[in-house]
Amino acid sequence: MIPHVLEAGCDEAGRGPLAGSVFAAAVIFDPERTDWTSLAELNDSKQLTDHQRYALRPVIEREALAWAVVEVTPAEIDRLNILWASITGMQRALDQLSVRPQHILVDGNKWRPYVPEGEILEVPARTVVKGDGKYMSIAAASVLAKTYRDDYMQRLHREYPQYGWNTNMGYPTAEHYAALRKYGPTPYHRKSFNLKIEK
Repeated sequence: MIPHVLEAGCDEAGRGPLAGSVFAAAVIFDPERTDWTSLAELNDSKQLTDHQRYALRPVIEREALAWAVVEVTPAEIDRLNILWASITGMQRALDQLSVRPQHILVDGNKWRPYVPEGEILEVPARTVVKGDGKYMSIAAASVLAKTYRDDYMQRLHREYPQYGWNTNMGYPTAEHYAALRKYGPTPYHRKSFNLKIEK
C-alpha cells in the first residue's frame, strides 16, 4: 500500500470453471480510517473457509472506502477468452467505484492500460503474482468476487440441479463431466472451453 494514495485492489473469481460467469471486484481502503482489527482474518479467499468468507464480506463492504463487483457472462468469455474477460471485468469494477483510484494493484501478471471514462491519463497499475495473499485490498476483492460468484452459482444450481453446481461451482469435476455427457451443455456453459462431450 502506498501511503496517502487511494489504491484499488482488483481480483476475480471463476476463471477455471466450465460454466457460469466470471466475477471481478475492486476495493479501496482508506488506510487512515479502516478498522484493520476487524479484518484480521482477511486473506486470499482460497485460504479461507466458506464461513470465513461470508463473515468477512459485510465487514469489507462496511470498512471499504469504495467497492464494486461485476459479472462477465459466458458469452463474453467465449468472445474475449477467459484472460481478457477477467481483465475486462476488473476494469469494469474500477469503473463502478464511487471513488477514483490513484493507483491499482492487480492479482496476477497480466493487465492492460486502464483509462477512466472521460479522462485521458492512464491510472498507474502494478500486477502482483499471488497478490491476494500479500495485499489487503486484493484479498478483499478476492473475497467479494468469490462470494458473489458462489451466490450466483447457487441460483444457477436451482435451475439446473443435475450438474451439481451447488458444490462444484461449475468447475471441471468428474461429476460435472458426467452430467455434461448425459444431459449436454446448458446456456451457461462456456463453449470455448473443452467440455469433453463425447460425439
